[in-house]
Amino acid sequence: MILFKTLRWKNFLSTGNNWTEIKLDQSKSTLIVGQNGAGKSTMLDALSFTLFGRPHRNINKPQLVNTVNNKDCKVEVEFVIGKSYFKVVRGIKPNIFEIWKNGEMLNQSSHAKEYQKILEQNIIKLNHKSFHQIVVLGSSSFIPFMQLPAQHRRDVIEDLLDIGIFSKMNVLIKEKNIDLRDKLKDISYNLDLTNEKIDLQSKYIKEVESLSNDQIEEKETQIFLDEDLIENLQHENGKLSDEIEKLSDGLEEGLKKSHNKKQSLLQYKAEFNQKISTLVKESKFYEENDTCPTCSQDIDSDLRSEKLSAAKSKATEIQKALDDVAEQSTTLESNIERLNTASNEIREKTSLISGNNREIVRLQEQIKNLTSAISNIRGADGDLAKSRTDLQELKTSKNSLLENKLTLNEEYSYNTVIGEMLKDTGIKTKIIKQYLPIINKLTNQYLQVLDFFVHFNLDESFQETIRSRHRDSFSYDSFSEGEKQRIDLALLFTWRQIAKMKNSVSTNLLILDETFDSSLDHDGVDNLMKILYTLDDNTNTFVISHKGEILEGKFKDKIEFYKEKNFSKMKFSGSKLEEFVV
Repeated sequence: MILFKTLRWKNFLSTGNNWTEIKLDQSKSTLIVGQNGAGKSTMLDALSFTLFGRPHRNINKPQLVNTVNNKDCKVEVEFVIGKSYFKVVRGIKPNIFEIWKNGEMLNQSSHAKEYQKILEQNIIKLNHKSFHQIVVLGSSSFIPFMQLPAQHRRDVIEDLLDIGIFSKMNVLIKEKNIDLRDKLKDISYNLDLTNEKIDLQSKYIKEVESLSNDQIEEKETQIFLDEDLIENLQHENGKLSDEIEKLSDGLEEGLKKSHNKKQSLLQYKAEFNQKISTLVKESKFYEENDTCPTCSQDIDSDLRSEKLSAAKSKATEIQKALDDVAEQSTTLESNIERLNTASNEIREKTSLISGNNREIVRLQEQIKNLTSAISNIRGADGDLAKSRTDLQELKTSKNSLLENKLTLNEEYSYNTVIGEMLKDTGIKTKIIKQYLPIINKLTNQYLQVLDFFVHFNLDESFQETIRSRHRDSFSYDSFSEGEKQRIDLALLFTWRQIAKMKNSVSTNLLILDETFDSSLDHDGVDNLMKILYTLDDNTNTFVISHKGEILEGKFKDKIEFYKEKNFSKMKFSGSKLEEFVV
């Protein structure tokens, strides 16, 4: 069980530089009141941020820092689990995330996400989703159980029943089977390799036993033919190399110069074309205009004639240069084509040499094998005994591999069966089946206390069936907001009961955020108070409300939040608890 002790914060939201502190285990029931915006729900945001790194409401992290002081935002929560005392500290500007156990800070060498996992999975055993189903029922940023998707509903119930370990075990089993599959692949590969070696060794022994002088002569003849072929290939490579050398002479430099000259000609052509375009525009101007369009003065006819004549002369000159560029380009393209052809020939001849070299290597390896075979034939008598010993060792190795493969296959099959049991449809479903009647029974009991007389039932897929007294079927969404809230409240208290039964994620803390202010009528308020008064002494209930007048006298203590100079302040007071008639 998590026994929350103290929550404190400063420079958090509208709170100033002085610590605001709430004793979470001091009172069985506490009413929190205040005007809208006074900071009533800051407690929830501070607690959620401390435990999970994000507030209860939909507020961005930078917005949590008080805008006046704009630094040293800090929240702390202290709690006890068993015999261990914990304190979690978070801060913004500067960023702080510390977990203390019995006065010593836990190692922070791991990444922040891993540090958070330690807190959620190993210490409080609560995640953000479960926290809002067991500890908090609120109107802000709260998604009731009945509004969660089926998988998220399952996650909540698995956390409550503390069966999430089966999912972790399933992951481990899957990882183990992946490792086993890899090992089986290696063994299969080694088995295939060993079988191949056995076949080769067996064939070798038979070959040695049956070889004769005629076989030696056959192999020597093949060696002679291979050597002759190697010589021919080497001679051919020599000729090809000479041809490549002739073709390569000046090829690279020629291609480089040709491409450079081509770029220069293209540049000249572009420049000449630009000049012609300019001359055309100039000629057109003097042909079409008798007066200057800018100053409106007449243009001298002699000047026009002079300009047109000069433009025509310049155009003729440029055209001649363009014709020269075109002629050079044609010659150059022909030269580039010739060089590219030579380059292609070099590549082809190089490819032929590579093919010849591969064939030479193959023939050399073949000659090596034939020579080795002849040597083995000639020394077969002395080598046969060793070859038979090697063959037996290979067979022994094969048997060992087969035994290992059998063992691994058995382990893989066993893990596969366990994996099937650990799936959502396996052990977890059986456990959930056992608790579903209890869940449904408790929920219906709380619904009756809340004067909502329907029969609520969750099935194995976590879908609800709700029937009226007249056996009419309804869904959660078909009810009014007030009726929905009664179902949400019934489930909240059911989850707390289940958590207490399992001792998984049970806690002393219960927070109702504006629950009394929303859709509950007067009877709904009275009925909810009935439930709160029946809670055990280990439960510390905090009710946040801006309608404190209807709840005055129903709680042991009261906390009032108010604004002073734009900062949230807190005032604690005890109240005389009126007896509530149940």
